[in-house]
Amino acid sequence: MMGWLASAIGRAAIGPFGKALPPLGDTERAALEAGTVGFEGQLFAGRPDFSALLKVKPLPFTPQEQRFIDREVRELCSMLDDHAIDQAGDMPPEVWRYLREKRFFGMIIPTEYGGLGFGHQAHATVVARIATVNVAAAVTVMVPNSLGPGELLLRYGTLDQKQHYLPRLADGRDLPCFGLTAPYAGSDAASIPDRGTLVEREVNGQRVRGFLVNFDKRYITLAPVATVVGLAFHAFDDTKPEGQRDLGITCALLPVPTEGMEIGRRHLPMGSAFMNGPIHGREVFVPMDQVIGGEKQVGQGWRMLMECLAAGRAISLPALGSATQQGSLFVANGYGQIREQFGLPIAKFHAVAGVIAEMSAELYATDAARHYTAAALDEGQQPSVASAILKVQLTEAGRRAVNHGMDILGGKGIIAGPSNLLGIGYRHAPIAITVEGANLLTRALIIFGQGAVRCHPHVLDEMKALEAKDTQALGQALWSHVRHVVRNLRRSVFGTALIGQPPADLRAEAALITRLSAQYSFTADLSMGLLGGQLKRMELLSARLGDVLAHLYIASASVWRYQIDGDPDMLPFAQAGIRQQLDRAHSILRDLHANLPSGPARWLAGFSLKGTGQLAPLRDHQLLALAELLRTRRDLIDKLCPDLSLPKQGGQFDLVEALALGEQLGDATAALNKELRRTNSLETASQSAKDPALALRYLRAADRVIQVDDVAHETEHA
Repeated sequence: MMGWLASAIGRAAIGPFGKALPPLGDTERAALEAGTVGFEGQLFAGRPDFSALLKVKPLPFTPQEQRFIDREVRELCSMLDDHAIDQAGDMPPEVWRYLREKRFFGMIIPTEYGGLGFGHQAHATVVARIATVNVAAAVTVMVPNSLGPGELLLRYGTLDQKQHYLPRLADGRDLPCFGLTAPYAGSDAASIPDRGTLVEREVNGQRVRGFLVNFDKRYITLAPVATVVGLAFHAFDDTKPEGQRDLGITCALLPVPTEGMEIGRRHLPMGSAFMNGPIHGREVFVPMDQVIGGEKQVGQGWRMLMECLAAGRAISLPALGSATQQGSLFVANGYGQIREQFGLPIAKFHAVAGVIAEMSAELYATDAARHYTAAALDEGQQPSVASAILKVQLTEAGRRAVNHGMDILGGKGIIAGPSNLLGIGYRHAPIAITVEGANLLTRALIIFGQGAVRCHPHVLDEMKALEAKDTQALGQALWSHVRHVVRNLRRSVFGTALIGQPPADLRAEAALITRLSAQYSFTADLSMGLLGGQLKRMELLSARLGDVLAHLYIASASVWRYQIDGDPDMLPFAQAGIRQQLDRAHSILRDLHANLPSGPARWLAGFSLKGTGQLAPLRDHQLLALAELLRTRRDLIDKLCPDLSLPKQGGQFDLVEALALGEQLGDATAALNKELRRTNSLETASQSAKDPALALRYLRAADRVIQVDDVAHETEHA
């Protein structure tokens, strides 16, 4: 494009464009600049390249990682009794000791500082396997290895800070927490009112610069047991002229105890046993050498947090969501085979089978996205938008899965006690939805709000040109943007060729992803062009745009997983998972189009969707075929639920035992259950089997799965 023409377009557009795009604040800029853009950027642009997708390879576990997962993690899980821990409100002392001795708190800390030095895949696997047994233990392990002092020190700490703290964090001598959330600053964390004023104090006979900080923090995981507190506060220098006093958000480390800091009381998030509580500080002096990174990092705290969150969001909470899905599917499918009504295992009833099949398809797809993103992280990417997608979608999928599992368990699911299979996980589900950015706001403000700028091929160039008042650059970016929109409209309606080489078995699904990606890209541009800066405040629309991008990302990751796994047995689940995600994306786009505030825009957007009319929900016969595979092929459940671990005792332990014994009996279980209904005696019924001893062991194990707990009635009523 000729320079004079680009300048003319830029001059004409700079006025209206300046009004349409609100100026960026420093906190927004830090969030936007955090992290990198990966395959989600290609989906946003409407041009996914499947060869580029498949270039990302998962790192195999190192021998040390594999040994730790096989030994230490398995041993830890065998020490965990979910019900007992829940009732006690804490883990037993021997579990705390084991976590410290085996350096579970130092997974992300390099070996030169005494940590385990694990990669992202191994870190996520450890958290997921623990979480299938006990969420409180998983959260306790998760937090020191997630957003907090350890990661902040690794990235930004001074050499003295690293040498002092990292070995102590790795071996558990120090247990960290991080205080960010305040009573009046939750999702809007950048507005924290906690204030630190630059002062000088005499310490050990010397004048020391630092901050005098007042703060109130809440919802701080591990706070009641922490020995070092990471703290985010707003730093001010009152000696500077008005308008220059705000130095910005700053992160510091406070040892426990510190004069003026109060710590130790507990919150009880849904009655969970993991440690969580408030932290208060009045006139707390924070020397400059306790600022993470030293004085040069004063005011850089928000950028530091956003850069860490770009990776951290993709690991811990998605691992919890996946663990909930895996446990719920295993329980629903297993209980459905043992529990009989009307003379049939309830898993054979279509109403139950359809739900189990939907759960399996979603688990295949969401876990694909989790592993793909971890592989990208291990390659050095920092996908901030993709990590937000994982946080929202995996925690929501976990909540859906446990809800489905509870429906299938019926009365068994709602009676508390050691033999309950999902009740504690069901109670915990809202916690993951809420933390590290509530899902309601993350969908709109981060996935699309950040994605629209970071992932779009031209918007960031336009914003930079506008900020620099460079009319030629703005005109060039706008011209490229217009061509991009027209190209995506054409590809939406008439279709487009695949880019790259997806697996042959999933070529049809890849073609649908490509076309729906173009339709999404056109819709996003239409929405931004129609509404401009208003779209930021119209969260119902922007959340839908974020959801569509999320479903496209998960569907694409399923293509990647099928290629990486190389397992033809999983093809039905890959196809079902992709179709499920694409149907959701397609439905959301239709809803979004219906709510655009312009008749012509609604017509044009609807017209762009004509090419994907063949998208539809999974058919009943497809769902029932998946359910039958799960009912008859235990190996497929093992592949979908690889992180399922065996606890010390309880309902899940009993279910595993009953299923293993039932597998040994094979089809004989049907006749055995029929005889049990006739005789109403485990011992008598077992005598009808070829192997009465095995039959009796199975019937007793199955009976433990079916029975529920009761407690003494201690209250007398007149």
